[in-house]
Amino acid sequence: MERRVVVTGLGAVTPVGNNVDSMWDNLLKGVSGIDYVTKVNKDDFPAKIAAEVKGFDYTPYISKKDARKMDLFTQYAVAASKMAVEDANLVIDEKIADRVGVWIGSGIGGMGTYEEQHERFLNKGYRRVSPFFVPMMIPDMAAGQVSIQLGAKGINSCTVTACASGANSIGDAYKAVKRGDVDYIITGGTEAPITNMAFAGFSSMKALSFNEDPAKASRPFDKNRDGFVMGEGAGILVLETLDSALERGATIYAEIVGYGSTGDAYHITAPAEDGEGAKRAMKQALEDAKLKPEDINYINAHGTSTDLNDPYESSAIKDVFGEYAKRLPVSSTKSMTGHLLGAAGGVEAVISVKVINDNIIPPTINYETPDPNCDLDYVPNESRKQQVNAVLSNSLGFGGHNASLIFKEYK
Repeated sequence: MERRVVVTGLGAVTPVGNNVDSMWDNLLKGVSGIDYVTKVNKDDFPAKIAAEVKGFDYTPYISKKDARKMDLFTQYAVAASKMAVEDANLVIDEKIADRVGVWIGSGIGGMGTYEEQHERFLNKGYRRVSPFFVPMMIPDMAAGQVSIQLGAKGINSCTVTACASGANSIGDAYKAVKRGDVDYIITGGTEAPITNMAFAGFSSMKALSFNEDPAKASRPFDKNRDGFVMGEGAGILVLETLDSALERGATIYAEIVGYGSTGDAYHITAPAEDGEGAKRAMKQALEDAKLKPEDINYINAHGTSTDLNDPYESSAIKDVFGEYAKRLPVSSTKSMTGHLLGAAGGVEAVISVKVINDNIIPPTINYETPDPNCDLDYVPNESRKQQVNAVLSNSLGFGGHNASLIFKEYK
């Protein structure tokens, strides 16, 4: 028998707050985490801004000795995971350790470590390259280190699907719990991509916003959008069986009920025309959840602020939801957090769960000039109080990866 799966813990490290409460408070106020980039020299690039994590302190979560063996993307994941496990009041001991899994995605992995060690190799030779170089760099090491730090001995995995990595990891983790592979799983996405090579690559492909006004640069669905703003951070959930949560007396934030995952088979970076792949992912998620389109009360959109994503995602939503799409609130929190790449789906899943708990929808800020190709209700500029029983969250990635998750109120 398939098991019901619920969310019992949340953790986040983001450009708008280094824990869930501060992130959520800032999002509802429409506070942007975007500013002039400091982790690279902005004078070297046409893009001048980024959504950086500010004031992150790993010491409450990781020893200095262990931190030296972790790239920043792993540090973010460990911190957010420990927050989520504490929030879930989950004690991982030998009784349950082999039934606790970890499934955390990252689109890029340890890019900062790679660049630092490559420069050391060029300047000083191979003997000066750190023996920890490879384990610090590989994308699965966030999941590996979370497992080590928390003693989780169940399935340990990492889905790498570019900007859909966090959402795909949560969906894959949900299925693992549902079919009985594990009883609990720590899941989400993490990324620390603000490095010279990553910034150069995205600048070269003209994917980033070249707007030099940090407050106005990320403007999903607005006619004057000109690219995404690179961000960083981590978003983590604790999922577990409903039976376990009830037995433990855990706080149940929401139930995860639907997951859709498709491929465009179209282009390495551009989405399929009219969001054809995203449309199928949303339909799959609805079918998996056994919900009708009208049961969804809010969509947390991928909403990257790029020329192609925004109209194509809007078109896909209209195809799936029909006339109801005009009355369905759709917002992009990337207008405030920037685009966290492989961490986006994890952070946006946390946001989706908070929407259900608080019945408040965060806005799409910087929405000023309507685009005739983007004609939905994007919750412009101010958060909105509204009863929300079910949320669909989209994440789309280079390579044609599409992932949709559905969370609903636990009843």
